[in-house]
Amino acid sequence: MELLGTSLRVCVDDLDAAIGVYERITGAEAARFSQGPVSAAAVGPFLLLSGPPGPMEILRMVTATLAVRDVEEAAAVLKEVGAEILAGPTSTSIGRNLVARHPDGSVFEYVDRRETGR
Repeated sequence: MELLGTSLRVCVDDLDAAIGVYERITGAEAARFSQGPVSAAAVGPFLLLSGPPGPMEILRMVTATLAVRDVEEAAAVLKEVGAEILAGPTSTSIGRNLVARHPDGSVFEYVDRRETGR
């Protein structure tokens, strides 16, 4: 499994206010999207997340988002090393993702940009 990049996850109460701060810090323009009740913005290496308490409680457990070529391949490698797949693989608006707990207890999201045939 090849890691293509990493996004640092930042959970915020006010997404609009946070976007301005992170755009200024990075010099990058935010790309907004949503998944269910959670609103998000990718700004440079940061992934800003905002939403209701329930989903945000779960999202706060995830350390980082890791981009991979293929989520299915990532799932196979993760299982080989003893990781627990907590969610997914699932289709999203930009590809597929899964959430896994590594044997050391760390939780990461893995994402790809593969078409899902929708």
